[in-house]
Amino acid sequence: MMKNSSRVFLVLALLIFATAVIFKSEIRRGYFALTLFSGKEQFENFARLPEIFPSRVMAASTTPYQFPPYRGATMGLPEHFTFDGRPVARDAFLAQTDTAALIVLKDGAVAYENYWLSGGQDVPWLSMSVAKSFLSAAIGIAVAEGHIESIDQPITDYVPELSQSAYGGVRIKDVLQMSSGARWNEDYSDINSDINRLGRIIALGGTLDDFVAGIARAEPPGTRLHYNSADTQALGMLLTRATGRTVTDYMAQKLWQPLGMQSNGYWLTDEQDMEMVFFGLNATARDYAKLGELYRKEGVWRGQQIVPRDWVRASVTPDAPHLHYGASGNAIFPLGYGYQWWVLDGDQGEYSAVGVYNQFIYVNPAERL
Repeated sequence: MMKNSSRVFLVLALLIFATAVIFKSEIRRGYFALTLFSGKEQFENFARLPEIFPSRVMAASTTPYQFPPYRGATMGLPEHFTFDGRPVARDAFLAQTDTAALIVLKDGAVAYENYWLSGGQDVPWLSMSVAKSFLSAAIGIAVAEGHIESIDQPITDYVPELSQSAYGGVRIKDVLQMSSGARWNEDYSDINSDINRLGRIIALGGTLDDFVAGIARAEPPGTRLHYNSADTQALGMLLTRATGRTVTDYMAQKLWQPLGMQSNGYWLTDEQDMEMVFFGLNATARDYAKLGELYRKEGVWRGQQIVPRDWVRASVTPDAPHLHYGASGNAIFPLGYGYQWWVLDGDQGEYSAVGVYNQFIYVNPAERL
């Protein structure tokens, strides 16, 4: 009896060991997905994702550009500031928000730069939804090059496999403006939300294209701002089908190289090598800042028009009532919305790319920031 029990135990142990070996990468990804968004693991993982998940590389530019130092008055962070009528201590705020890096450009020059949790200026960090604004720029270039005839076309003219989904017949413009009409729940705190179901594909394997093709419609498109990361993933499918190239290859040629990105950029991918364009860009703070400076200059980079000026302006201009500041109670923030950019209220033309875990590319044209 004892020998039989030992044999059973040995067989079970071997099965567990074999399973762990065979599914080593899946187990590792699953662990990282479970610990990705909290505590010490969060800021450690955000700098390591290309090591854990499949990814594509956008090589650093062959002609890297380094921002010059600002020649004006030295800029520092005040020890205290006022927010919403209350005093806030700088150090407490930086700790509470797990601030990893901060770079401030004034007139295209570095007025302030510091690093805390990130490991330094050469470490790429996960963008979360800041990636959406990069994708928008690439789509604007694709429109200018004629790969996409018009954003008033249905997205299914280019991605017919979405015809039976929420995106059937929906204008590309409505998808850009998070107004597709798709049924969607972006609540990260709800384990059964759509964004967390999408996250399980990241952890356990699966195809993003199939996931997007299975989304149903909830309301007429073009009538309500309803923040939806699947809208961005559908736009990634659009860019791939329209250009005949991967998102990585197209963006590397049209953005990464021309902007003189100093470091490699990484796109996380699914098991079919489709980029997770709704959140999966990894880059350094300096290279993220280059998109902000490009948009501040209305798509011009060192004398060359990289993104069409009209596209940049449209991207940061809410052009329908449901996109205006505070118009939608279902948006993540009570801000205006353009083509995958958040638009702030006020008279300085401010706008921002925003990631859910405090990733920002903030642009203030009036202050030349």
